[in-house]
Formats: sequence, structure tokens, C-alpha cells
Amino acid sequence: MRRELQELHSHPGFTALAASRFISNVGNGISPVALAFGVLALPGATAKDLSIVMAARMFPMIALMLFGGVVGDRFKRNRIVGGADVIGSAFAAISAISLIVNSASVLLLALMGALFGILNALWWPAMSGVLPEILPKEKLQHGNAVIALTTNIGYVIGALIGGTLVTAFGSGWALLVDAVSFLVAGILVWNLDLPTIIRENKNTVFQDLKSGWFEFISRSWVVTMVIAFAIINLGFESLLQVLGPLNFADIASGPKFWSFNLAALTLGMLSGSLISLKVHFPRPLLFAMLVIAASSVWDFSLAMKSPLWVTLICAFLSGMAIDIFMVVWNTSLQAHIPEESFSRVAAYDAFGSFGIAPIGVAFAGPAAAYFGITATLWVTGILTVVAALASLTVKSLRSLK
Repeated sequence: MRRELQELHSHPGFTALAASRFISNVGNGISPVALAFGVLALPGATAKDLSIVMAARMFPMIALMLFGGVVGDRFKRNRIVGGADVIGSAFAAISAISLIVNSASVLLLALMGALFGILNALWWPAMSGVLPEILPKEKLQHGNAVIALTTNIGYVIGALIGGTLVTAFGSGWALLVDAVSFLVAGILVWNLDLPTIIRENKNTVFQDLKSGWFEFISRSWVVTMVIAFAIINLGFESLLQVLGPLNFADIASGPKFWSFNLAALTLGMLSGSLISLKVHFPRPLLFAMLVIAASSVWDFSLAMKSPLWVTLICAFLSGMAIDIFMVVWNTSLQAHIPEESFSRVAAYDAFGSFGIAPIGVAFAGPAAAYFGITATLWVTGILTVVAALASLTVKSLRSLK
């Protein structure tokens, strides 16, 4: 492993990229706890308000994702990523300060989230194409695994301290740490010294979208995965953004217990990164979708009101499955999709995979209020199992090497 890390470090820009992912994900580990309990602590706040704030970031991100893919294939990707992080840090800081001075409202937090979502639409497709500009194809699985490793270490640290920060100092100060992490990470990525790739392009935006669409639909395994994850992400984002915090809604112990669950999830992802770094999967997507089906144990453990230690184990197993999938999926895309159209295909992937997730987040709060949190969590778990196993009926997905 040491030799592999030294080889990756020898490629200019890789270490700085890994460092930026670590730093920003310390903040990302804090953010879900801080924002969720910041909303729930507002006077008169309900589960519906939490859904509104959490969904506000996702709708503009999905709506503009395809445009972001075109931008990512036309301009220098690290500058798009770095610029989005730096500007996004300002929006996060506004939310933080409004909570600190007790002037926050559901409308303000939703507006800042929506503006951040616009930046995410640019960030996501560009970010997925930065690593292939640094590493050769034969190093991509190791590179993805190490990036995932540093990302998850940062998230674990953030998740572990998130609940403590919220309980001890309040959600506003915790969100301010998140804002600073975005600023620092953005500067690191902006300053990456990457080779300038000349992309001669006289097409219109719509022509670029059309050609990207044909690259996307020409691979049945890509389309199948996107359809499956449209359903899986609807359930998972509902759990992560709304149902989990509601399940631990007690303001005295809830932030701490939910942050423990997020930390366990990310420790599992850390283990998944290590497995992906050392193990070669002959049929990567077949294995990945089997473990994704098994990741529903976290939903079911929360639905059954299991003891905390049980939900932590299930969160750990779920995280392991998620990260194995993410490394395998990113590597599969980077190995099979041409570099010149990669951001557009990644944008179609994200657009489809998360296209209906905001609807799930928006309705999760009202559904939990009407049907109960337990019943809603059973539904999210069942959706994951069915969608993951159904994807394996497609031969090109099962047989992809």
C-alpha cells in the first residue's frame, strides 16, 4: 500500500486534491447535523420545514446539472470546482451567522441552500473529471480509492465532532466551521497546476448536450445503473436528510446520536475504500449492486427502533457497501467514457440518479408525520433492495469487467 501511495503522490496535483477532499469533508460531516438541528430548533419548526430546507438545495442542483456538464467539458475543471467551493463558503457562512444571531428563518436557510445547489450543479460534473486529468487510466481505481479514503476520514471527523459542536455551541457555529472548510478546499483545488487540455468546440450548448446524450445512452449498463439509483437515492437521501434527524429528534441527545450514526456510516465507507484499494473485482458492478441491496439494513434497523449499537453496526455496513460501489462506479465510468465527453456523461448520470431524490426529501417529512417515521423507513429500505436486485437482470451490467 505504501508503494501505491508513493506512486500516486508522484503525479502532480494528486496530493493537493486528496487534501482538499479531506478538508471539505470535515465540514460536510458537520453540516447535516448542524443544519438539520438548526432548522428543528427554530421556533415552531416542523418536519415539513426540515424537508423544505433540505430539498431546496437539491432541486436547482438537479435542474441545472446538464448545463454543468457542458461547462465542465468546455472549461478548466479544477477552476470550476475551486470557484464553486469558494463562493459556496459565503452562502454557508450567511446561514451560519443567521443562526448565531438568532435571525434565521426557514425561507433564508432554503434560499441559501438553493444558491448552493446552483453551485453544486457546476461542481459535481467538473469534480468527477478532475482525477482523470491527473492520473493515467491504470491508476484510477487506486486513485479513486485513496480519494474516497481521505474523503471519508474527513467526514468521520466532522460527523463525530458535529453533534458535540451543535450541543455545546449551537448549530450556527458548527455551520461556520463548514463554511471555512469549503473556503480552504476551494483555494487548494483552484491552485492545482494541471495541464491545459485544448478542447476545440464550435458546437452550441444544445449540440453538446445531444452528443453527450448519445454517449450516455449507448451503454446499457450506464442507463440501467442510473435508473436503479434514481429509486435508491430517493430512499437514501430521504433517510439521510430528513428521516434520520427526525428519528433522533430529542434536542438533548439527538444531535449526538445522529452524529454517531453518520460517523459509523463513514467509518464503513472508510473500510470500503481500503477494500477497494486492495481488492480487484472481476465483475465489479455485479458485486457492487449486491452489496448495495444489503445496505438497506440501516433503514431496517432504524425502522425497528433497534438499540443504538445495532444501528451503528448497520450504518457501518451500509457505508462499506456505498463506498465500494462509488469506487467501482467512478472507475468504470472513467475507464470506459471518453475524456472529452466525460463531464456531460457524468452530468446525465447525476441528473438521472438524483432526479427524483428531491421529491423524496420534500415528501419525507410530511410522510413521516402522516404515516409515522417507522413505516416511512421500511419503504426506503424496500425500495433499495428491489431497485438494486432488479438492475442485475441486465447482462451488460453483470458482465462488465
